[in-house]
Amino acid sequence: MRIAQLLQQQEPFLSLEFFPPKDRAQWPGFFDVVRQLRDLGPLFCSVTYGAGGSTQHNTLEIVTRMKQEYGLEPLAHLTCVGADRARIGSFLSGLAQAGVDNVLALRGDPPRGESTFTPDSEEFQHGSDLVSFIRQDFSDLSIGVAGYPEKHPEAPSMDDDLERLRHKVACGADFIITQLFFDNDAYFDFVARARAVGIGVPIIPGILPVQNLAALKRMLSFCGASVPEGYMSDLEHVHKVYGESGVRGLGLGYAKSQIRNLLDRGAPGVHLYTLNKADTCLDIWKDFLRRDGLK
Repeated sequence: MRIAQLLQQQEPFLSLEFFPPKDRAQWPGFFDVVRQLRDLGPLFCSVTYGAGGSTQHNTLEIVTRMKQEYGLEPLAHLTCVGADRARIGSFLSGLAQAGVDNVLALRGDPPRGESTFTPDSEEFQHGSDLVSFIRQDFSDLSIGVAGYPEKHPEAPSMDDDLERLRHKVACGADFIITQLFFDNDAYFDFVARARAVGIGVPIIPGILPVQNLAALKRMLSFCGASVPEGYMSDLEHVHKVYGESGVRGLGLGYAKSQIRNLLDRGAPGVHLYTLNKADTCLDIWKDFLRRDGLK
């Protein structure tokens, strides 16, 4: 089913993001995580797409199995990196054949170690180019795009970033999933700014329960998100005293607080970056989300 239709429901929802394991030997464990998290009743599950299309086949196979074997509603990521019309068309045709109705259209990140994105194709330089192509040639698909509450790290200003987002929606995007953030005011300010420039589609907040301090710092270095000074100080303190177990405990509690505040203030639902870990998501659900009526 198209996510654009699913988002018309009135109840708050949970959605999940996974990434394809590069080693096929890890797939049984990966699908065990999928099986466990299926019981949370996610509205949809997104699956990332590796740099340069490096996991393209794996992404297609995983979303197919999610749909056909696990009864989940998949959202396949697709990027401009290494893209051309034939390759993108083949991937989207594969989605259609598998009964997958949803795609997240992204520009993609620069290769590891590089700070500047260089498009491989003149035709696909921006996420909006993907959106236009999909909407024209695969019009039955529901299309999501990314939004940046603290602006894209390459954007010269928030106004410029919002204009690019408005253009992606004008090209045919149905919904927006945000980059991770740790200050809910940044999300609600972003939504207000988006509405002010005429962006009316749902904007889903993306939440990362911090589980590893070094991994968090790597993510922050390329995604443009910031961490409130007090929270970062607390993370560094518990890491020094208790190690990663302390980081996980603090990260879990912070994520629960974020989610409660988001829903209390009217967010439509939450998109959890799972990092392919079941325990944290299950803990959030059992301790908080079920109590608050999240479906």
